[in-house]
Amino acid sequence: MNVRRLDPILVDRIAAGEVVERPAAAVKELVENAVDAGARSIEIAIEAGGRKLIRVVDDGQGMSPEDLALAVERHATSKIPDGDLFAINTLGFRGEALPSIGAVARLAITTRTAEAQAASSIVVEAGVKGPVRPASAPAGTRIEVTDLFAATPARLKFLKSDRSEAQAVAEIVKRLAIAHPAIRFTLAGEHITPFTYAPEEASEHGFLRRLSRVLGAEFNDNAMTIGVEREGVRVSGFAGLPTYHRGTSTHIHFVVNGRPVRDKLLLGAVRGAYADVMASDRHPILALMIDLNPRDVDVNVHPAKTEVRFRDPAFIRGFVVGALKESITRSGFRSATTGGMRTLDSLRPHGPHPSHHPLHMKAGLHRGPSIRAAHTFAGWQAPVAPTYGQGFAEPQRAFSEFAAPSADSRAPHHENDSAIEAAPLGAARAQVHGTYIVAQTQDGIVIVDQHAAHERLVYERLKRERDSSGIARQLLLIPDVVDLDPVDADRVVAEAETLASLGLVVEPFGSGALLVREVPSALAGGRIKALVQDVADALAEWGEGSESPVETRLDAVLSRMSCHGSIRAGRRLKPEEMNALLREMEVTPLSGQCNHGRPTYVELKLSDIERLFGRR
Repeated sequence: MNVRRLDPILVDRIAAGEVVERPAAAVKELVENAVDAGARSIEIAIEAGGRKLIRVVDDGQGMSPEDLALAVERHATSKIPDGDLFAINTLGFRGEALPSIGAVARLAITTRTAEAQAASSIVVEAGVKGPVRPASAPAGTRIEVTDLFAATPARLKFLKSDRSEAQAVAEIVKRLAIAHPAIRFTLAGEHITPFTYAPEEASEHGFLRRLSRVLGAEFNDNAMTIGVEREGVRVSGFAGLPTYHRGTSTHIHFVVNGRPVRDKLLLGAVRGAYADVMASDRHPILALMIDLNPRDVDVNVHPAKTEVRFRDPAFIRGFVVGALKESITRSGFRSATTGGMRTLDSLRPHGPHPSHHPLHMKAGLHRGPSIRAAHTFAGWQAPVAPTYGQGFAEPQRAFSEFAAPSADSRAPHHENDSAIEAAPLGAARAQVHGTYIVAQTQDGIVIVDQHAAHERLVYERLKRERDSSGIARQLLLIPDVVDLDPVDADRVVAEAETLASLGLVVEPFGSGALLVREVPSALAGGRIKALVQDVADALAEWGEGSESPVETRLDAVLSRMSCHGSIRAGRRLKPEEMNALLREMEVTPLSGQCNHGRPTYVELKLSDIERLFGRR
C-alpha cells in the first residue's frame, strides 16, 4: 500500500479528536481564548449539553478582518509573539482549537476591535472556510458552534447524556471562574441551573468571595489562608479545614500561571499534606494558585492543556506539602462549622407534629390553649405536669424534681467560671455516657469526644518528642511476651531499630513471639498486646519496598500507638481532668480532628439552640 498525504480536512478532523473530545472541551478552548483576549465579561450558553449549540460572547479586544481569516487556519496563533515555546504567558497557544472545532461542526465567528467602524464575521462548516464578511456587532467576539460532531457522527456515540455533558460544561466554567476571579462569568442552558459569578477585586478577599460563590457559602467559614513564596515560586489560595471534606476530589482546584489544571503530582501533594488529619477515603476542598517562571513549567504536554510538567517536580511537591501542612498546623484546634450544623439538623424534629405523636394521644393530650404538656424523647414520656394558674415557675420546679440531668459527672461551678468560659472551648459542665464532655462557652456549648481528642493530643506529644530529644521510654518491670502470627512477628523484628526510635523496644522470643521491654512513657499502662498488634498492622500496610516517605511511615506507626495511650470511652473524668483536656486541646495544633480525620468536638451557638426551641 502506497504512502499518501492525508486530505487537509481529514487532518483537521483527526486533530479535533485530540483537542475537542466533548462539548466541555470546546467550551474550555473558547473561554480560554476570551480570557487571553482581555475579556472582563464572558457569557456562555449551551443547548443539548453543547451538542446543538455552544455560544461564547466576550467583551475582549476582538480581531481585525485579517486576523479573523488567519484564526481559523491550523497552527495560527497570536499567543507566541516571539516564537519562544518555553515562555508561554497565555492559556491557549497551540493554534488548533478554532480550526479543529470548525472541522467537526459549524463555526460562526463575529468580532470587532474597539477602533474598528464595523465588525467582521466568518463561517467554517465541516472544515470548509467561508469568506470574511462585514457585520454589525459591539466590540468583542461572539462565537457560535452548532451541531458539534455533525461531520464525525461516530464520535456522537461516545458522548454521554445531555445532562452529563451539560454538567461537564458547568464544571469547566467553574474551574475557569476560580482561576480568573476578576472576570464575570455567566452560564445558561438546558439541564443546568444558570449562574453568574460577579467580578471580584484583585485581592485575597476577592478571591475568597469567588471561592465561596463557586464552592459554597460554608467554605468561607472553614477556609485556611495559604500564602508562601520561595525560590521564585509562590503558592497562594485557600484550603478547607481537615474536618471540612468531601467524598470525591472534584473540589480540589489547582491554577498554574492562570491555567486550571488537574495534575497527578499536585493531587499527590495534597493527599500527603492531609494524610495525617483526614481519612484516606475523604478529600479536602481547596483552591491553590501556583505562580512560577513560565520556563520552569511545560504546559504543552497534553493536547487539551489539562496537565503540566514541572522542571523540578520534587521541589514543587515538597513546597505544596509544606505550605498546606503549615496552614493546617496554624489552624490549631479549629474544627469545621458544619459539625454543629449537622448536629442541629439531627436534633430538629422531622416527623409529624408532636401533638400527633402516639404517646401524646395515649396520654389524652389534645391541641388547645391548655398549658398541660407532655415531654417525649426517644420513646420516653415524662409525667404530665399539673396545670398552674400563674406563670411557669412552679411547673419548672416540679419538672426538675423528676427529670434531673442524667450526666455521669457534673462539674461544679466556681467563682472563676466566667474566665474559663471565655476560653475557646469553655468550661466543662458535665460528662455524659462516660464518653462526651459538655462544656459551656460564652455564646454556646461545646461537645467533645474525649477519646478522639486525647488520641490526637497523645499523637502530637509523641511527634514532638521524636523531633526534639527523642520519645521518652519507660522500662517494664516485667517484660511482656506477645504472641503474633510468625509473619507479623518477623516483620516487627525487622523494624526493631525503627520502633526503638519511637519508644517501643522489642526483641524476638521464639517462633511467632516478641518480648516487649520498653514502651513510650505516654503509653504506659496501655494494653501492650493490642499496641504491638496495631504496630504490626501498620508495618504490613507499608508493604515491601514502600515508596512512602520515612516520616510518613513513622507517623503511621505513632498514630496507631497513640490510640492505646488515650483516655478510653467509658472512663469517668473529674471536673479538673475535663478542663485540663480542653485547655490542652486549645494549645495543640490539629486537635480539631482525631488521627482518623473525624472531628473531636462540635460547637453549638446559643442563638442556634434558641431557634431549635422556637425562642427566636
